[in-house]
Amino acid sequence: MSRKGGLPLKLWPAVRLHRFYYYLILPGMLYFVVFDYIPMFGIVIAFKDLSPFEGVRGIFTGDWVGFKHFVRFWNSYYFWNVMRNTLLISGYKLLFGFPASIALALLLNELRHVMFKRVVQTISYLPHFISTVVVAGLAMMILSTDGGLINAVIVHFGGEPIHFLGSPDHFRSVLVISHVWQSIGWGSILYLAAMTGIDPGLYEAARMDGAGRLRQAWHITLPGITPVIAIMLILSIGGLLNAGFEKVLLLYSPAVYEVADIIDTYVYREGLTQLNYSFATAVGLFKNVIAMILILGANYIAKRMNQTGIW
Repeated sequence: MSRKGGLPLKLWPAVRLHRFYYYLILPGMLYFVVFDYIPMFGIVIAFKDLSPFEGVRGIFTGDWVGFKHFVRFWNSYYFWNVMRNTLLISGYKLLFGFPASIALALLLNELRHVMFKRVVQTISYLPHFISTVVVAGLAMMILSTDGGLINAVIVHFGGEPIHFLGSPDHFRSVLVISHVWQSIGWGSILYLAAMTGIDPGLYEAARMDGAGRLRQAWHITLPGITPVIAIMLILSIGGLLNAGFEKVLLLYSPAVYEVADIIDTYVYREGLTQLNYSFATAVGLFKNVIAMILILGANYIAKRMNQTGIW
């Protein structure tokens, strides 16, 4: 087929016809090219010994060491600790946060008072737009042993103050609860949108057969949004190694490293504070490869179960 500028000739009329839409997506495309695709070239330093004093030139001139940094990470004292913490924190967030959004969407769908429904939706959405820094600050104030609301209640009922952010027994719970609070409302939006596509005739038929609201939600609404649930679950599993770097970094301390140190914070310390750029890049690349394997595996399982995948 003859081509012009790398595109089949028959595509050019369509491009010209819809050129304004292409203009609209151009900034987004440039963003991903500049900040996501071009920097991928830097992955090469994971296989080299890069000195921080060599600068960009070191990417091309550094000594090639192969998988040296990957082996060093696998044999590191921190490997199993950061992997365990990352998987546990992400797993708890998925276990409690994912079904919470579905449950909230089902409950909101059953509300018939429009004004009350809108108020609940607005209140549940708002935490998503609060900066992680602000959320961390709120957590510190509420959980503080010196005037914090939670500890004030505990002391009022005769208990002893608990240092939530400095206690290995409570730190993960703080992360998970704050994550659910921030994400539950925003996560329910997609499910509510999917519910609008369910045929109202199904509910009418169910009511005629004597099905109550609970049975309608279980046998009609939930199966109706199953494709969306499957897609969101696949994407969530793909991000299983993203345990919330910003919030962990803002809230953790050496006292809780044992239960709070995740892959991202480990990369941060090694790369930006210890200046081990090559080693930090290797750890980050290892994490991304595992994430890709997880999302491919989850999509394969979903397709084998006759569910909707992401491709």
